[in-house]
Amino acid sequence: MPSPDVRPNRLTVAVVEDEPLARERLVRMLKARDCLVAAELENGEAFLRWMKDRPQVDGLFLDIHMPGGTGFEILAELEDPPPVVFVTAFAEHALRAFDAEAVDYLLKPIYPERLDRALDRLRNRCVPSRSGPEIRNLLKGASTEAANPALRFHVRAGEGYVFLELRLVSHFDVEDEIVYAWAGGRRLRTTWTALSEVEDDFPEVEFLRIQRNILLRPEAVLGLRPTLGGRCRVKVSKDLELEVSRSATPRVRERLGL
Repeated sequence: MPSPDVRPNRLTVAVVEDEPLARERLVRMLKARDCLVAAELENGEAFLRWMKDRPQVDGLFLDIHMPGGTGFEILAELEDPPPVVFVTAFAEHALRAFDAEAVDYLLKPIYPERLDRALDRLRNRCVPSRSGPEIRNLLKGASTEAANPALRFHVRAGEGYVFLELRLVSHFDVEDEIVYAWAGGRRLRTTWTALSEVEDDFPEVEFLRIQRNILLRPEAVLGLRPTLGGRCRVKVSKDLELEVSRSATPRVRERLGL
């Protein structure tokens, strides 16, 4: 008979995340979904030491950006990595994550429904893992810090244009059929005429429409405070807060894990 801790379809997982609050939140979410968290590790070095005992896990939730080596580099050290779900705040790594045949790819802060989908994929063994040598070959000739060229766009600069990386943008707004991108406290004119065009050009990015004329990139949010009438305001820079509509406030709070 199985031990009390072994239940049908119960997943045993490990979490490797260098940010304590992010690690605690993910572990809490996993345990709430009846996962057995076998290890909570703060960096790749600790993970590799733990793996020397060849623990059996159904899945690994692995941050990409960590001191002492990226998630890709850590996996490359293993001959037979467990199925992996990459976790990161940077959408530009999605294509490389799936090149490495990750089970899934989660953007911080993690949506509960996206975590549920990743766990379903682990249970169903949807995607096999690559071996360590295959991942090392994948890393050859490519910088793990390089941004995906597809995740940038052009803005007007005098009579010409310059390219801007999406990760530098906190939000977009639209006025008189002109979409502006906010980056570093500056409002930059783009060539789009509607916020829907931004969403269409970046289908892999989970923007939030917080007002009819404002499209927020959730990863840029520095803080949130509730206001009257069931609304809230989000801080996106030292001197800038954005009002969130009443209807959008629940989605924003959920997206930020609050």
